[in-house]
Amino acid sequence: MSIISKVARRSISIRVSQQKRGYAAGTAQPQDGIQQGVAYSHLLKRGPEDALRNPELAHISAVNGETTKMNLFQAVNDAMSIALATDDNAVVFGEDVSFGGVFRATTGLAEKFGKDRVFNTPLTEQGIAGFAIGMAAVGHTAIAEIQFADYIFPAFDQLVNEAAKYRYRSGNQFNVGGLTVRAPCSAVGHGGHYHSQSPEAFFAHCPGLKIVSPRSPIQAKGLLLASIRDRNPVIFFEPKNLYRAAVEEVPVADYELPLGKAEVLKKGSDVTIVGYGAQMYTLENAIQLAEKKMPGLSCELIDLRTIVPWDVDTVVESVNKTGRLVIAHEAPKSSGMGAEIASTIMERCFLRLEAPIQRVCGWDTPFPLIFEKFYMPSMIRCFDAIKTSVNY
Repeated sequence: MSIISKVARRSISIRVSQQKRGYAAGTAQPQDGIQQGVAYSHLLKRGPEDALRNPELAHISAVNGETTKMNLFQAVNDAMSIALATDDNAVVFGEDVSFGGVFRATTGLAEKFGKDRVFNTPLTEQGIAGFAIGMAAVGHTAIAEIQFADYIFPAFDQLVNEAAKYRYRSGNQFNVGGLTVRAPCSAVGHGGHYHSQSPEAFFAHCPGLKIVSPRSPIQAKGLLLASIRDRNPVIFFEPKNLYRAAVEEVPVADYELPLGKAEVLKKGSDVTIVGYGAQMYTLENAIQLAEKKMPGLSCELIDLRTIVPWDVDTVVESVNKTGRLVIAHEAPKSSGMGAEIASTIMERCFLRLEAPIQRVCGWDTPFPLIFEKFYMPSMIRCFDAIKTSVNY
């Protein structure tokens, strides 16, 4: 090999090594003294005492207070393991799930429960959804995985025209309430337009489906078990940039968290901040910045958890107190969940509002690759919305 070709290969190797990056985008540099990112979040329960202090988990601490450290994909795996162990009719299937899946969320389940209960499917999302509907219709607890939420669209007809309407069109004689569809969603730092989308609003328009998105491992386990056992079809969107980044002490016991119930993560009196999924950590940072820049400001932070049906009463109660509302999500702004929340709050809280409702969302463009950081509803964009609302 010539010296020139060796130098060229070495140059390419150096460039490639410099471009290597971790699974999720790196933690942002401190801005105005705010340490951004999941690693520094106060929302995560890193100790057993913190994990069990949640009133929704009080019954667990009285029976079995054991916890173990898990990231989000491990919590999802644990939930499915419990579902399979406690329900002989439960099955898990999807593309590549028998060897753990691309995100390792089903690791070890086939070995533990057998390949007749945890198995691969062909690469056909429409087929996966149709098969899941059929299994649920005859009494199985069908837990289907769509490998990326971006590829759920070929299954759209099955989910919207069949799963969502099955009970209604049979006059409640039949249902597919045992159906749960898991799908990794949202930005990951380098996914581009086919591995970064947040398609929840497409399904939110359809009566008959429930939609859930967790922010953390504790939430993921409890909400997924509740979704699997709920007697309605549920689409469970898992923010994939949290799979490894979000780590908590998770109760080892079998527990559920309520669907349709938001959680107030931080009490406040001046402005209500609403989000769900991975966006909660950006909103946490935006609140830290706002309360630092505007001394005396008190922000209330609410995690919807369930996107459909969303907890109207909790948000209404908060906005009637604060008079201001900021909503943020990664999905595009037009016809997003923020629009539905804003219109409902206008109807319920109009005379109590002190400022126009602010929405901080992804832009109405395809999800970009190299311009991802400009597309995302970042800490600064959310801070600007809080400031606009407070200074109105």
